[in-house]
Amino acid sequence: MGLSAPASVNSSPGWKSSSLFVQSGASSTCATLRGSMASSKRKCAQKKVSVTCSSSSSSSDPLLVKAARGEPVSRPPAWMMRQAGRYMAVYRKLAEKYPSFRDRSETTDLIVEISLQPWEAFRPDGVIIFSDILTPLPAFGVPFDIEDIRGPVIQSPIVSEEGLKTLHPIDLDKLQFVGESLKILRQEVGGHAAVLGFVGAPWTIATYIVEGGSTSTYTTIKSMCHTAPHVLRALLSHLTQAISDYIVFQVEAGAHCIQIFDSWGGQLPPSMWDSWSKPYIQEIVSSVRKRCPKTPLVLYINGNGGLLERMKGTGVDVIGLDWTVDMADGRKRLGSEISVQGNVDPAYLFSPLPSLTEEILRVVRSAGPRGHILNLGHGVLVRTPEESVRHFFEVARSLNYDTFLQTQTPTEGIGSLVI
Repeated sequence: MGLSAPASVNSSPGWKSSSLFVQSGASSTCATLRGSMASSKRKCAQKKVSVTCSSSSSSSDPLLVKAARGEPVSRPPAWMMRQAGRYMAVYRKLAEKYPSFRDRSETTDLIVEISLQPWEAFRPDGVIIFSDILTPLPAFGVPFDIEDIRGPVIQSPIVSEEGLKTLHPIDLDKLQFVGESLKILRQEVGGHAAVLGFVGAPWTIATYIVEGGSTSTYTTIKSMCHTAPHVLRALLSHLTQAISDYIVFQVEAGAHCIQIFDSWGGQLPPSMWDSWSKPYIQEIVSSVRKRCPKTPLVLYINGNGGLLERMKGTGVDVIGLDWTVDMADGRKRLGSEISVQGNVDPAYLFSPLPSLTEEILRVVRSAGPRGHILNLGHGVLVRTPEESVRHFFEVARSLNYDTFLQTQTPTEGIGSLVI
């Protein structure tokens, strides 16, 4: 989902990823994290964290979780999509040592190290696991490769009933690197930040499985809606069950919150999204709610301006707005009973810091004092200055709703917030 086609990744120079973040997993609970962080070698905690799907909220929940649930908070929590990745010098150095993206995203100690790089540098309120929305595919019968130029490649696309026979229930034992990474991340950040997991929505995952990889036209899968709807619905139903189980697996391993990326849902006309994406997301939400009723679920679609009200109908807790939607308009359309996330244009991180500060304040003011998670409207762009990312989080931490929303006009106080 990666989310340039909305999915370019910050982790590998020559291809576009399937996921808006790129962040997840591997194979060992380390004695010492392997890699380049010599100054902060960490031993995995001896004490195991026992996490189950909670049925109640707690006063000790991280700020981000409280905001996602619409509970009162003192300031907007902040994190960034693609906050771990190629814009960070420490990541580029590690990627030189481990050039395979699959290795970086499917090896526990590398996942943990990469996931914690922005945490150690900027202290965001959310730490997202370094992974990809395609990571679970082999666990339910869809192997894939990543090529330098083409990106993700599925050698045997599923376009017929015969292809459906290769699918099987998700084998979570094959995803232990994800579970182990989340457990370690939960230990590392303690209660100071929320640990975030993520998945791709069924429609978005299906685009890769049907098209055989990335596409700019989606002609094969869109035509299947009319030429082989029974095959496509069977595929989407299988993905729905697998993704639901994968979400619960991540929560039980330590994720406080899960983001669902329907990265390519915005490529559908709204009426087709109603038929081919929304019902399956609704089913995921319903299934997860039964097992993990208090785990906040976030839904993000790139290019979602025409879908906001429909997204609300899925039953998720938080709607992520991309940067093309005005926050004030989005809040008006969605109402105050659902939380929102976003939506600073990632290009603002290339602007002078006072301009970035002003835009952050505008977004926060427009979102209001309850139910807002500050984020970008898309992932961090390649070559984004780390100084700007640091400033983004410093401004977020400096805010206090009691004083900011009551005493400032949109441009007041900006100078004092420029660090």
